[in-house]
Amino acid sequence: MEKQPAKPGLLWSIFSMKCPRCRRGNMYNGGHPYKKLNLKHIFNMPERCNECNQKFDMEPGFWYGTGFVSYALAVAISVASFIAWWVIVGLSLKDDRVLYWLIFNGILLVVIQPWLMRLSRVIYIYIFVKYDPNYKENLPQKFN
Repeated sequence: MEKQPAKPGLLWSIFSMKCPRCRRGNMYNGGHPYKKLNLKHIFNMPERCNECNQKFDMEPGFWYGTGFVSYALAVAISVASFIAWWVIVGLSLKDDRVLYWLIFNGILLVVIQPWLMRLSRVIYIYIFVKYDPNYKENLPQKFN
């Protein structure tokens, strides 16, 4: 009996931006989003996964839902940075520490936006496409 390769972890697959069906193929062309800072090509994706042939753009307008995921991630990061700021710097109404946090948080969100936008797409497609340990034998999921 042939030994199956180990199932890639869910969080590792999401943060390394792998295909949700096989968790092995890359979802984006060109590596990380900051490579050469070419932000025009941040969403360059192959039409299908090179490992399991899963189609990524499943129907017209599919990616519009990523705005909600991106918003939730931005709120979570803002809450986390607020708590970290509170613990490290502290908060007071007698000076401008809250204003400094707002500036810091705004810069942080702008800097991580390319990564955040890609991550929101990955999380969104993971909602609809489930992992298939037998992806080599089964056909990819179809939506339209």
